[in-house]
Amino acid sequence: QVQLVESGGGLVQPGGSLRLSCAASGRTFSSFFMSWFRQALGNQRELVATITSDGSTNYSDSAKGRFTISRDNTKNTAYLQMNSLKPEDTAVYYCRARIFARAYWGQGTQVTVSS
Repeated sequence: QVQLVESGGGLVQPGGSLRLSCAASGRTFSSFFMSWFRQALGNQRELVATITSDGSTNYSDSAKGRFTISRDNTKNTAYLQMNSLKPEDTAVYYCRARIFARAYWGQGTQVTVSS
């Protein structure tokens, strides 16, 4: 079983930055594809960014140029650096670890962008 714990959310003004962290238990972290999703109130959960086991990344159109996903396999942790935040980025952010057909989710961390 893999447990994921997100942290780093909070209240930030438009234009500000936050860095989310996703700490994973287990000894196979380096093999996981790690993703960040978000879900705004009343909306479906949407994929924000993914980093593969070999470090390749991809982003949603809304995240490109503003967000950066990364991982530190020595710390079993994935990150989402979010810059130039906008009110429409307000959501609960979830990390997901995926290996083959198995997926594990964290509990989510709230990000609120407001003045």
